[in-house]
Amino acid sequence: MKSYDLVFAGHVTIDDIEAREGSSSGVPGGAPFFGALAAVPSGKKIAVVTKMARQDEPILTLLRAAGVDVFLIEASETTRMRVVHPTDNMEERQLYQVKNAGFFQLEEMPMLEPCRIHLGALTDQEFTFEFMGQLRQRASCLSMDMQNIVRQVDPKTGRIHFRDDPIKKEMIHLVNIVKLDVVEAEILTGKSDLKEAASFLEDWGSLETMITCSEGILIRYRSKNYFERYTNRSVHGRTGRGDTTIGSYLAWRIDHDVPESLTFAAALTSIKMETPGPFHGSMDDVLARMR
Repeated sequence: MKSYDLVFAGHVTIDDIEAREGSSSGVPGGAPFFGALAAVPSGKKIAVVTKMARQDEPILTLLRAAGVDVFLIEASETTRMRVVHPTDNMEERQLYQVKNAGFFQLEEMPMLEPCRIHLGALTDQEFTFEFMGQLRQRASCLSMDMQNIVRQVDPKTGRIHFRDDPIKKEMIHLVNIVKLDVVEAEILTGKSDLKEAASFLEDWGSLETMITCSEGILIRYRSKNYFERYTNRSVHGRTGRGDTTIGSYLAWRIDHDVPESLTFAAALTSIKMETPGPFHGSMDDVLARMR
């Protein structure tokens, strides 16, 4: 069995992005893609477990070139996403799942030493509650993006609708760290205020909660709130903000406390948001931005 500091599981996708300031098609995306590349500067041993069609494997090249070990579970299709920004406000998005690689099964997962595992689902079409419960036995620390239940795919149109799910509390009890954005937090808790939403999630059993918004990142840990602002000068690289934030945070959190990990994640993600694509800066860049 192989040993890693941090493993990202989820679909690496092919994305078509439509925006007034410029569109792009056929670009790699997904939580494991952005998250793992954001974790690389930490120097930790990182792996990705993803599910996709074998013919699309070349989109994983960037991960491997960065030193990330990739475990590919072969599927008949690769998940393809269509992201539409209808206005100049890059926070406004309409999401569609055009193709889907399918749900993960425990028997497909590689045999790894117990480690930190992040479940970075884009929609409710990747991880079942049963799978998460089984995987929990293999993880020393399990984190989850609540997109897994909030982003619900219409089976006919592929349009992704943001909705509440009654299984939310049971899901939260399975994991150590919960990640959401401000929209998802309000859908699940009914609270638009980040602190109030984080408090609700803690009451439901979340041990460590991250909520992102356009201004920055809130962490609630042991009934205390921490907040750090993003310092990006543009939002040309808005896509992947949340995945970059949680990826860099989880990697730095292995050896550091919450405040320093939060500052690290905010700095790295701020740099990433100024350029389309995943983070491709250096550790020196991040440390300079932190200062």
